Amino acid sequence: MKKVLISIITPFVLLLASTYFLRQPTHPGMQLSADMQNTLAAEADTLPNDSMPDFGDEFEYYFDRHNVMDEGYEMVAAFANGKRLQIEPAQRLTVWNVGNWRNRTHEGTTLALDSAGFTIVATYQADTIKTGLRIDSLGTYQGDFRGTKANGHGAYIADGSYFEGHWTDDKRDGFGIQLLTPTDGEPRLQVGEWKKNRFWGERMKYTSERIYGIDIARYQHGKGRHKSPILWDKLSISFLGKKNHKNVHGKANYPISFIFIKSTEGVTVTNKFYADDYAKARKHGIPIGAYHFFSLKTSGAAQAKHFIKHTKFQKGDLPPVLDVEPSDAQIRAAGGAEKMFQQIRIWCRMVKARCGVTPILYINQMFINKYFGMVPDIKRDYDVWIARYGEYKPDVRLAFWQLCPDGRVNGIRGDVDINVFNGYKSQFDEFVATKSIK
Repeated sequence: MKKVLISIITPFVLLLASTYFLRQPTHPGMQLSADMQNTLAAEADTLPNDSMPDFGDEFEYYFDRHNVMDEGYEMVAAFANGKRLQIEPAQRLTVWNVGNWRNRTHEGTTLALDSAGFTIVATYQADTIKTGLRIDSLGTYQGDFRGTKANGHGAYIADGSYFEGHWTDDKRDGFGIQLLTPTDGEPRLQVGEWKKNRFWGERMKYTSERIYGIDIARYQHGKGRHKSPILWDKLSISFLGKKNHKNVHGKANYPISFIFIKSTEGVTVTNKFYADDYAKARKHGIPIGAYHFFSLKTSGAAQAKHFIKHTKFQKGDLPPVLDVEPSDAQIRAAGGAEKMFQQIRIWCRMVKARCGVTPILYINQMFINKYFGMVPDIKRDYDVWIARYGEYKPDVRLAFWQLCPDGRVNGIRGDVDINVFNGYKSQFDEFVATKSIK
């Protein structure tokens, strides 16, 4: 009898202790039923409005750059309209559903413990947990279970974050939506794929509705003595590269909607094909821009003068681009990241003064992860063009994404860098109208 009483009392003690130490979340999360709120003292839906982060701007940006063809669009739309996962166990809890009893199976609302000793308010069917709510040391999970582990569709709220999506063995695994409130206080929305609790990004679906372009240099004109002229009348993208899997809808056969041409590098290098490529692209009505490959061996001012001297800036041209891709060793040798960004700012200010529009920064995902947090002004003031070769879209607001270095283009011999605009036709038309040189 003593063992039976202990098995009955222990879950209630653990439940009370868990709810006492549960920290109050910083934004509205799961919409629990009234019975759960009273039983567990969950305060997720009772916070004053002025304490809730506003994710409106994040959702507005998402919908401005996506349409119904994108994975998870409908789920995000429902989420933005206030729909949340909600489970409601029965209000009554019988004594037979507390603890374990000999020769009895659990059915309906039951108190259970997982392997770590955390309490689960579970809905059982045929002695198996189907759905439930579990409080752990960091937050609260509600959703589907397999055994006593989160498995299937579920939501988790903790201090500063809310996730809803697919779970496998207590880990985020599959498509999901996450709201974050980082320490810098800027709310952030993440939509895409998780693998074993790690966010990989949004899985891009490539269709004919997207806006594709290329960037070219002297390499697209052949190597050595073997010259290969670009056949401008035949240009179209036929292959998105073989680096990593890409979700191509139908056959790749996309028109080229923009081109960036290398103009200069450092303070001495010029692209001898630039002027002719520029003229041909304009003749064919393709929006065009120029880029400069940045060097850490000379000043930003000297490089800006070199770029301005050898580059054309005409009405309707896309913003100029600064290509920044140094290694960590090169950054250290040049005096560190702070000095590098000082020179980048100088280049951008001088070029903007010449052409009248803000330049774009071409960088890669590793550079973003390691250095971009140091320069909130650059992150705020400049559009970015990111090189990331894989199936997942970079997890940052961006203008263009270089998705592969080994694409194929009808009319150009050899590999070509393929890029995609972050948005669809209406957003691209707006970008050209507002960002191009006047």
